Amino acid sequence: MTRKALTLMAVVALLLVGPMTGAAPAKDVIKIGLTISTTGNYTFASSQGFKGIKIWAETVNQAGGLQLGGKKIPVKLIYYDDRSDKETVVKLYEKLINEDKVDVCFAPFGSTLTGAAAAITEKYGKMLVIWSAASDAIYEQGHKYIVSATETPVSLMPKPEIDHMTALGVKKLAVVYVDEPFPAGLAQHAKRLAEAKGLEVVQYEKFSPGTKDFTILLQKARMSKADGFYASAYMDDQKIMIRQMKEAGLMFPYVYMVYSGMPQWADLGDDGLYIFGHTLYHENLNWKVTAGMSRAEFEAAFAKTFPKSENPPDFQTSLAYGAGVLLGLFIEKADSLESDSLKKAALALSEKVTVMTGPYKIDEAGKQLLMPFVVTQVQKKDGKQHLVLLFPEDVATGKVVYPIPGWDKR
Repeated sequence: MTRKALTLMAVVALLLVGPMTGAAPAKDVIKIGLTISTTGNYTFASSQGFKGIKIWAETVNQAGGLQLGGKKIPVKLIYYDDRSDKETVVKLYEKLINEDKVDVCFAPFGSTLTGAAAAITEKYGKMLVIWSAASDAIYEQGHKYIVSATETPVSLMPKPEIDHMTALGVKKLAVVYVDEPFPAGLAQHAKRLAEAKGLEVVQYEKFSPGTKDFTILLQKARMSKADGFYASAYMDDQKIMIRQMKEAGLMFPYVYMVYSGMPQWADLGDDGLYIFGHTLYHENLNWKVTAGMSRAEFEAAFAKTFPKSENPPDFQTSLAYGAGVLLGLFIEKADSLESDSLKKAALALSEKVTVMTGPYKIDEAGKQLLMPFVVTQVQKKDGKQHLVLLFPEDVATGKVVYPIPGWDKR
């Protein structure tokens, strides 16, 4: 064989060996895709969450980026408005993956939109990091590449408030809910957990999204003689219910509305007092974090990044920020952007990390098992509304007002 032929064979051999080494092409940026709801029903919660993701991305880039392949690489968020619409979500995640060529995705807000996004990311084998979808059904589809980084599933979420109302002596519970995946799941498991505790569920009724008149629903709850009222709906629905309860002179000894634990509940003024809710974000909830910023550090970063924000950070903001921190850990531990490696890293980090919203633990399906919520009540002190932590008792910051005083006794 001639020297020329041997040289040619050696060159061919080198070309063949190169791809077999598995070396990834050098990257200048890690592209992370997501959609946010800047219009539609989910606008507020989605925009609050996006602020947390943005703070995470800015913090990462200020430090030079994420460690990948022996060097630090900055992250880039690529996002579009999904208009709070799941058909739009499907089209946009197709675009993010096929046109924008993102490396990994954050989920949109809520179970309805996240379920639509997960079908697309799974189709193309992309990792989807979830920060707000609590519907257990999402984790029962056999998806390989989803991880709920910070959001507790609805099957576990109602346990604190059911335990709390039971301890106070509630006997009969009325449950009403809007017919969407997250609130319907929350209602379903509130009913299950209540019955397991020995409570009688005297009303279990759904209503359609967009409902504005809850008069009949509320009167049924009154006639059921419930001493506990559990409204599983979004903030606007819950605010309308409170106003219509006042108009009807109706109040129950225990009223649970999850969004009463958010700062925007104050829009109701004194009408919103004494309602129970839950939160993961409060000035007296300070986990000993092992990754990312503490609550105090995060608030300082929020004030710097969003100095003119009308709304302060809330538990949606903190959930999304924590999900960003965990995604960064997945990437650095895996030293890869391949979904298989990222999922393995996510599982390997389970029970080994605490972020601002609490300890992280997932199962094989990617379902979050910790991040426990705390039961709250809106109270008033020195003429100002404030959120009191009540349950579990070891984090309590005040005493419960129970039963909730009627409208004519305030």
